[in-house]
Amino acid sequence: MNNEEIKQNVLLAATVGFLDDSQAGATSELLPQLVSNQPNDTMWEHIRYELQTCRSFSFALAFITEDALTPLKVILADLAIKGISGKILTSNYLAFNQPKAFEELLKIPNITVKIVTQEGFHAKGYLFEHDNYYSMIIGSSNLTRAALLRNVEWNLHFSALKEGAVTKQIMKQFDVEWQQAVKLTNQWIEEYRYVYKDAQKTHTMIDSIDVRKKSKIVPNRMQTEALIELAKLRATNERRGLVISATGTGKTFLAALDVKQVNPNKMLFVVHREQILQKALDSFKRVLGGKDSDYGILSGNRNERQAKYLFATLQTLSKTDILNSFAPNQFDYLLIDEAHRSGSETYRRILDYFTPAFCLGMTATPERTDDFSIYQLFDYNIAYEIRLRDALKERMLTPFHYVGLQDYEYDGKLIDDKAPLRLLVAKERIAYVLKQLEYYGYSGKQVHGLVFCSNVLESKEIALLLTKNGHPAISLDGSDSIARRNQVVAQLEHDQIEYIVTVDIFNEGIDIPCLNQVVMLRNTQSSIVFIQQLGRGLRKYAGKEFLTIIDFIGNYKNNYLIPTALTGDISRSKDNARSDLTLQPVLGLSTINFTEVARQQIYDAIQVAKLDAFATLRSDYQDLKQKLGRIPLLLDFQKYGGIDAEVFAENNQLDNYASFLYKMKEQVELTEYEDQVLSFVTKELVNGMRKHELLLLKMLLEKKVKDEDFIESLQQNNCYLDAAVMQSVEDILSLNFFDIKSGRENKAEKYGKKAIVEHSHGEYMLNSAISESLQKSNDFKNLFVDVIATGLYKATNFKSEQPFTYYQKYSRKDVCRLLNWKKDVSAPMYGYRVGTDVCPIFITYEKDDPAKNRSARYENEFFNTGLIKWYTRSPRHIDSKEVQQLLERDENDKFKVQIQLFLKKNDAEGKKFYYLGSAQVVLDSVKEQMISRGSNRPKAVVSMNLKLDEPIKYSHFINITKM
Repeated sequence: MNNEEIKQNVLLAATVGFLDDSQAGATSELLPQLVSNQPNDTMWEHIRYELQTCRSFSFALAFITEDALTPLKVILADLAIKGISGKILTSNYLAFNQPKAFEELLKIPNITVKIVTQEGFHAKGYLFEHDNYYSMIIGSSNLTRAALLRNVEWNLHFSALKEGAVTKQIMKQFDVEWQQAVKLTNQWIEEYRYVYKDAQKTHTMIDSIDVRKKSKIVPNRMQTEALIELAKLRATNERRGLVISATGTGKTFLAALDVKQVNPNKMLFVVHREQILQKALDSFKRVLGGKDSDYGILSGNRNERQAKYLFATLQTLSKTDILNSFAPNQFDYLLIDEAHRSGSETYRRILDYFTPAFCLGMTATPERTDDFSIYQLFDYNIAYEIRLRDALKERMLTPFHYVGLQDYEYDGKLIDDKAPLRLLVAKERIAYVLKQLEYYGYSGKQVHGLVFCSNVLESKEIALLLTKNGHPAISLDGSDSIARRNQVVAQLEHDQIEYIVTVDIFNEGIDIPCLNQVVMLRNTQSSIVFIQQLGRGLRKYAGKEFLTIIDFIGNYKNNYLIPTALTGDISRSKDNARSDLTLQPVLGLSTINFTEVARQQIYDAIQVAKLDAFATLRSDYQDLKQKLGRIPLLLDFQKYGGIDAEVFAENNQLDNYASFLYKMKEQVELTEYEDQVLSFVTKELVNGMRKHELLLLKMLLEKKVKDEDFIESLQQNNCYLDAAVMQSVEDILSLNFFDIKSGRENKAEKYGKKAIVEHSHGEYMLNSAISESLQKSNDFKNLFVDVIATGLYKATNFKSEQPFTYYQKYSRKDVCRLLNWKKDVSAPMYGYRVGTDVCPIFITYEKDDPAKNRSARYENEFFNTGLIKWYTRSPRHIDSKEVQQLLERDENDKFKVQIQLFLKKNDAEGKKFYYLGSAQVVLDSVKEQMISRGSNRPKAVVSMNLKLDEPIKYSHFINITKM
């Protein structure tokens, strides 16, 4: 934008924000707004967006904590490459800031830090310089994790021109205090340590409490819900149940609390590792109380089998003579820890032998790589599920800061899957890794790190090189005994070494709460393993405020797994993966951060990945079938399985879900016509974009439907309603909409040619063939009803009172349908189609081959969140009919043709476009110009700016324009 456009936008934003919010068109990034840490709208996200687009920045902050600096460092590292720097003005007020926080600030090369030494400096302001204007966030948030992510804060985010009075006043005040402040140096920090130490002595000291002896265990919200569900399970006479709970979320305490509410005569707790027996016993004793003699251990060197609460190792209990020494009904309550292992022969022997009133299995990872079903073993009774994302939001775990950065480059190339050992352990790579570990740091006084490598030889070499460079490390792998592993863990816990370097042996079954840094020096092979490894450091520990996860991302084909693993999204949706990558969501107090190069590596991997490959769908199907204990339906996937039902609908290798079940060797029998009908409802309606057809089909499952009854149902469901949409519903269900030739096929013929629903004499009815099939074929009826139920379930994602929903994705065919057009004319539509009263415009923001389009840089350019430049097809002139239609106004000076804008980032995102709303042509921007494409002669086009009636959200603006 030029200076005048910037002034106009800032003026409009100020007018809307401070004077009159009824005026439209103000860009959202300039609008004054309150930032108070709402979901998906935190202070951190506002600061991150501003830093990504500013020319320089200045912060004035009383308090800064180490836990807020790690994610900030990721952005500042990218800004340093671009030559963008900033200033931070902070203080020693109340000796709040820890010396280590000041040390971390000194590590950042592109900031200058000064300390205000005068008493009472309590400012909280974030200032960002842009071309000709400043954006500012001023209010109550210091640079602390809680203030940026969780606390209820009041901050005003606004913009002002550089020549504005408020800008000059704020910048002048900053400059005055900057000149009076002293520069942060190592010497200043050393002197401050004494001040900080003395201040800590004067603070009110709270007497320490022996938590294990005195604190009362009170269930948190999620544990309370789990206890209720377990009680419900037993009330229906179920004898087995499974609790899925992320590592570190208190599975043992939950089990003890459930034992307390059951109050059995005798309980048996089975674990596969002797070293956790005593910890489990101590946890139960804190919850249950009672005499010491009530608790006993059965292991290789202890035999206290008479105890009321018996804790036994698998290895000892599974021995035939020991097992037979107990009566099968001796225990009322049987607990199986790490139940995902219970498919083994030894566990099965125990489970088959005992007949308790109730058996509870507990696991963090129920998924197995073999064909054994843990769910079946526990009668498909999932009492409760606490996954990582939920646990983080409930603050049951230590928050993490994930940092994804590019791995070491050699000869201009990133480390990849085929990199030889000599490159993995090259001194240049080690120097690079150590530099990053030092820069991003850790919480606490001493690093306790766990490094995952790609192979055993690499792990051994890395450990030696770390030690050689002053960071004592020991390598462990599968050949090391349990005793050796415990010994090395103890060395880490007692600060005798800094790092344990391993391959995969610490994915599960190890408890090292002191871990404050997890380093990934290997390709991500599995989302499950990724989360298991990340989870090693999430247990809470005294002095650990957060976990730093540093992931060195090379040129790996599996990089696409990273964003989905971090967010727990298993929908197989590339849109979700791309959005998570670009927007880097916040999970409770945890942050996800990628450097730009690493983000591009992952984006490229997402683009080429086959997330809906048949092998993947088969695996997900088998997992869900194990979980449910029956053949899953589409609605099951939508509710429980993670995969979006549309993945099946949009797969070109599948006509419908029945065709997938055929491939799964399931017994499904459909006639050719039933298969065609099922294809229609699956391909056209399961997306749930419009409820109307689905509601009518649901009603028709029972009986014929009168016009007035259908209208009443639409009104009850808050559906938009007029003559055009009623006719459109009839066109869709009669297949008239599809009765055109698309390529070599006629869609109506593909769907069986005859009308699905007939409409005459004021009544709707299913055709006789479908009615007969619903009576005679259970397979057809179940699958037909399933698609309707799934479509209505998905319809909750759309606003039923209007045709389109902001930021949802639509294909050209979807738009033809939802605009109530008589026929599907999507095939020849391309970029737009000017109708009598509406014109949908489809914009692909980034062209795949800019070399063929010299103007690609100028096409489809977003000036801001409310204004985009658009070009007609060629050849077109100002006086061309369709251009004149777009410019024509009525007697009220309003455009006769309404523009509806749809946009996708690039062609790799598929056939669907995000809906961005209606737009108006900016008349004085309309120009005719000549554009050359490749070697072709220049052709005339008309360019114009389109002003959105409602500017898009800034997060979506970033998603579209940044990568």
